[in-house]
Amino acid sequence: MINDLHKHRMAIFTCDATRYFAEKVVEAMNRMKRPDEPEVVLGGLDVARFSDGEFQPSFSESVRGATCFILQSTFPPTDNLMELLLSIDAAKRASANKVIAVIPYYGWARQDRKDKPRVSIGAKLVANMLKVAGTDAIMTCDLHADQIQAFFDFPVNHLYASYDFLFILEKLHKQFKDTLTLAAPDMGGAKRVNAYAKHLHTPMVICHKTRARANVVEKIVPIGEVEGRDIVIIDDIIDTAGTLTEAANELLRRGANSVRAFATHAVLSGPAYERIDKSALTEVYVTDTIPLDPSKKELQGKFRVVSMAETFARMMLRVYNYEPISSEFPL
Repeated sequence: MINDLHKHRMAIFTCDATRYFAEKVVEAMNRMKRPDEPEVVLGGLDVARFSDGEFQPSFSESVRGATCFILQSTFPPTDNLMELLLSIDAAKRASANKVIAVIPYYGWARQDRKDKPRVSIGAKLVANMLKVAGTDAIMTCDLHADQIQAFFDFPVNHLYASYDFLFILEKLHKQFKDTLTLAAPDMGGAKRVNAYAKHLHTPMVICHKTRARANVVEKIVPIGEVEGRDIVIIDDIIDTAGTLTEAANELLRRGANSVRAFATHAVLSGPAYERIDKSALTEVYVTDTIPLDPSKKELQGKFRVVSMAETFARMMLRVYNYEPISSEFPL
């Protein structure tokens, strides 16, 4: 599993918010290892918390000379990002040879440009903060826009949920045969959906969306054949689910047989769970880059969680062994 071309040992740590995911990654690595290799374990990373809300991560074991993978998705609250930055800083100050930030969901990715005057570019600012903290490389999944990779002054290992989603989409393709159609919920997602459609040899629909204001959809008009089709909407993020559910409802009104959705990152803020539960959607496939809210369990009947832990485990081993990862992603 691990080659002998270098001497730096691998050490895996996780911040609090992504422990659920890191534990699955470690389990997957142990399934991949040879019987004669040592068991992979999560290293000790403790967080001391003060009464005013300040906190300080510290490693309970030596990381000197190690290649450290630190896992943390940077979904809200902002404490999750700050905990990752402080952990990276602690690892570098403890003489880690290399620190790789594993960020399954890269928060602030939607702030990738100035789309109006006097706004921040949050995706670039976070990239700068990771650099200053001492990050040597990052691993992330389905960035909101590919050009965000240019914001980093160190290597970006960009993973795609397509590897995990394609197995399910191919089953749906066999189930619905000639009626399966893929849909983009807006113009921005057309490139992503087109890649899936080419691979599966299916037609596609693009939903033209206009917004009244941020997170509020004014109107959705599907472009393409809808009537009599079994439609799968594909996106990278579900936030308030306004666009997704309006698109699904409109597609059903226009004669679709059924509507499903696939999205990598289940942000699911505000009324998202309630909207999806009451919508025309039959099923919603999401990954575990962000955990579903346990307090909303009664509203999760339509959700199907696809774990990316094995994909991340395999790619982390490839990166550690200086092996390429691009061949793993067909789209």
